[in-house]
Parts: sequence; C-alpha cells; structure tokens
Amino acid sequence: MKRKVWLIAGTIEGRKIADALAAMQVDVYVSVATAYGASLYPQNPYIHVQTKRMTLDDMCSFLKEVQPELVIDSTHPYAVIVTETVQEACKKSGVPYKRMLRPASQHPGCIAVKDFEEAIEILSGTEGPVFLTTGSKNLKDFTRLPRYAERITCRILPLRDSLDNALALGYKPGQIICMQGPFSKELNVAMFHRSGAKYIVSKDSGKAGGFEDKLEAAAEVGAKLILIDRNPETGEDLAHVLEELKEQFSQKNN
Repeated sequence: MKRKVWLIAGTIEGRKIADALAAMQVDVYVSVATAYGASLYPQNPYIHVQTKRMTLDDMCSFLKEVQPELVIDSTHPYAVIVTETVQEACKKSGVPYKRMLRPASQHPGCIAVKDFEEAIEILSGTEGPVFLTTGSKNLKDFTRLPRYAERITCRILPLRDSLDNALALGYKPGQIICMQGPFSKELNVAMFHRSGAKYIVSKDSGKAGGFEDKLEAAAEVGAKLILIDRNPETGEDLAHVLEELKEQFSQKNN
C-alpha cells in the first residue's frame, strides 16, 4: 500500500519537506497557491503538485479521495485562514495534522502593530518614503495612505497578476520592485537606500524568510521598521519535523 502525505506548502521549508519525503518514496501531494509556486518543485514521480485553492468542503473531499496518513501544514505564518481551514478539515476527516512553523524572530527597535490597519494609521501621521515588503495582497489597503503613490515603493513577487494589480491601484512603475526573496542584508540596504525609505513595513517571516537581514538593513539605513505581528499559534520548526518524518517513514521502510 502506498504511503501518502498531503503537504500544504508555499515556503522554502515546504520544498525541503517534499524532497525529504520523496527520497523516502512517500507520495507527496503538494498544494501551493500559484503556478509560480508550483514551478519551484522538481519533476519527481513521488511529488504531485496542484495549485487549486480549496474551500473546507474541497479539502474534506480531497482527504477522502487521497486518504493520506498525515497532513503537514508548512504555510507562511501569516496564512491564517488557510491554516485554520486545514485544521478544521483534518479534524472533520480524522486525519493526523502536523504544523511546521517558522520560529518567531527577535525584533528590537521595531514598531509592532496588530494588523495592516494599525500600520496605516501610524504611517498616516508621518512624512517620508515608505517601503512595503509585505507582498501584493494588501497593496489596496495602503492606497488609503495620503499621497501613497508618491511615498510608497513596493516589493512584490515577479508575477504578472501581482504587477498588474499594483499598476491598476496607481503605484508608480519606477517604485515597483518585482523580485523573489529572500534577500540578503546587502541587497536590502541597496533597495532601501535607493527608495530613500524612512519607514519599512514587514511581516516576521523568520530567519528562513530573510527577516533578520531586513531588520539589520533597516537599522543600517536609519529607517524605522513597522512589524505586522503574527497570530499566536504553536508548531514545530523544520529540523524537528524532518526528524519526526524520518523516524515515522523510515521505520515503515524496514
């Protein structure tokens, strides 16, 4: 009988988990949000990638059809709705669930806010260029910031939909950076300097997501970093998850 795992991915760690399971000849069903995300996975007979966005009912149907022995959630710490929906689907379907969670970072000197609304409220009372590193999903929120088109430089993924969205919202072409991270401290410094950033808006993407380099770069250029706090949740880091998977699936190989 084939061993199967459903992996909800979208992070660097997700790719490492898929590779590890495939090496143990486990069929890995990988769910990602975009075609770009899917393209990052290698051609492998044990890795099956899909880009369909699923509702709770979709997830329950998928679990019934595939019948994985384990579900691993390695989504970004800020993909709250996805995580909550996967957890509910696993509970309804009786399938074991494991959360791979990037450890939170220390962030001395940051302005910590609970959400984007609070970040915009703070920025509304300031002057000077703003550098957004939070992707394209919340670009519309920042159009409420006075003179947003003049003040904001946004860094988004190199996807046509993301760029089209930014342009349609009125962001200036010269202030849109389309690149895939994570970014080194040096590259962050160069981008922050070029934009003249006085404020940088970020999520805590952890060390793997380049947050520490971003934090150090902000300090070097003298910019204040506004941090969107994570939702409280528990999980295990990548090293622990890989060790547990090795123990679980290697034993079955013997």
